[in-house]
Amino acid sequence: MALSVTDDIRIPRSGTALEVAEYFAPQRSSSRDLPDPLPLVKNLTIGVLEVLAGVRDVDQLARWLGEDAYRALVTRANLSARARSARGVAAVRPAHRILSERTCVPADGVVEAVVIVEGPIRTRAVAMRLEGWDGRWRASSLALL
Repeated sequence: MALSVTDDIRIPRSGTALEVAEYFAPQRSSSRDLPDPLPLVKNLTIGVLEVLAGVRDVDQLARWLGEDAYRALVTRANLSARARSARGVAAVRPAHRILSERTCVPADGVVEAVVIVEGPIRTRAVAMRLEGWDGRWRASSLALL
């Protein structure tokens, strides 16, 4: 497939539709090309807790979530909103404090993290798997325990 160079961007000149789609599809990123994941781990944890409390819209986190993690969070947020509505409880900004965070790197461009968060009622754990896509971290899996 012939390539032409325009403003340092290689654009396929001809090829099959599959080759073109693969060229413009999301690309995996190496860990060395990605920023430190710890700030995202902490901020995403607080953001998820705020979404479930009903004080943040899940769309505000969409940029950092993979498709499956996004859908799971939307479902869980809807269930939380229904539960609050049934009890007649208003959404209140939670006061959480991060107690600890643990990360491991099982493969290049992948970080798995667990964050322990203390809330006013109970202590919770948020587990996530971050993968490097297009030069940034995205949560491909997210679990609130």
